[in-house]
Amino acid sequence: MIDELARAESAVASCADAALWALAEHDVIAVLDATHRLQQRLAAVQLAAVRELDGRGTAVAQGASSTAVWLRHRLRLDVSAARRLVGVAASLDVAPPGVRAALADGTVTVEQARVIADTAATVSTSAGAEVADKAVGVLVEWAEQFDPSVLRRMGTRILDHVAPDVADEAAEAALKAEAARSARDRHVTISEQTGGRLRLTGTLDAEAAALLRAAIDPLTAPSGPDDVRSPGQRRHDALADVCRLALRTGELPESGGDPAQVVVTTSYDGLTRQLGAGALDIGPQLTPDTVRRLACDAAILPAVLGGAGQVLDVGRQRRLISGPLRRALVLRDGGCAFPGCDRPPRWCAAHHIRHWVDGGPTRLDNAVLLCGHHHRHVHKSDWAVRLGADGRPEFVPPAWLDPEQLPRRNHYHRRT
Repeated sequence: MIDELARAESAVASCADAALWALAEHDVIAVLDATHRLQQRLAAVQLAAVRELDGRGTAVAQGASSTAVWLRHRLRLDVSAARRLVGVAASLDVAPPGVRAALADGTVTVEQARVIADTAATVSTSAGAEVADKAVGVLVEWAEQFDPSVLRRMGTRILDHVAPDVADEAAEAALKAEAARSARDRHVTISEQTGGRLRLTGTLDAEAAALLRAAIDPLTAPSGPDDVRSPGQRRHDALADVCRLALRTGELPESGGDPAQVVVTTSYDGLTRQLGAGALDIGPQLTPDTVRRLACDAAILPAVLGGAGQVLDVGRQRRLISGPLRRALVLRDGGCAFPGCDRPPRWCAAHHIRHWVDGGPTRLDNAVLLCGHHHRHVHKSDWAVRLGADGRPEFVPPAWLDPEQLPRRNHYHRRT
């Protein structure tokens, strides 16, 4: 299989620099169709590999918290794409063979295959495997004309075509299955952009959608005739207002031993002279005006910094890493320090590199931030943790994973 894929890769590479401008229009269209079919066929092979690796537990064995997280790091995908890959692989694994065959033939796209697989699962539950196989045949034919969203809507009444005698009874089952899919597919993805901005994408189930609309709709109305904000900008500001209100309640869960809060670091002279920018604990910089505004309603805690901004003293020594010492750890690590993990500080615990009960001190040079999964993994595995010459954490893998045991670092939280 590997040799065949290598030959296919070589063949595709030979087409990359072809002069498409020299082809007739119908030939260029034929190239487009051929590449599309090839994409789907390769996707079928890739999904089979994902199913196999997931079943073997490869990701967890190599230190990842899930197959999706491992794929994100291995294939350099964003996390939503990695989750979707695992989800489609799982759907096809239990789907009738006709779905996988259609994808392998290049007849349907990956998203169409997932729709057909989901519909077949619903039909199989309500009307049996034989009817589900008939439904797959019809849906594959429809896939030649309709995109995944239309195909999903048509699939809700597929029994009218393949088993009209049980269609009404199955409609109720289809509604329940759709509710289950809605619960399965719910997610919100937060992607970092330049300048400290975040991009929010996701899918809310019906209940969460209603809650969000109920919370932000009253705040999205124009504030007056001089309000020139666009509707999108008003929704943005409304979401920020809801977050401020939630923080003010004091009822949010603690984050690593501290109350939920926004942490900004700036110099004292810069703050008093209204000239200093501030750094959020998650990395981005804030303007001096914003720092001054936040400082009007904030607790100000001192920390002694070295010339390169390294934290030298943040309070007394103790067993638990919390308060100022934890904030110093957040400033240094930015989140879970294990290689390939993008968990933010609020999901992390402080780990003693040399355990406290073994005489390890509770100070910055003996601590590292780890998310729950990697905290457990480091304690029970052969990974070694240490600080490099620059004071940053690095992890030495076990010999079975890397015979050379080259130190690895996390690059997801770098600020430069």
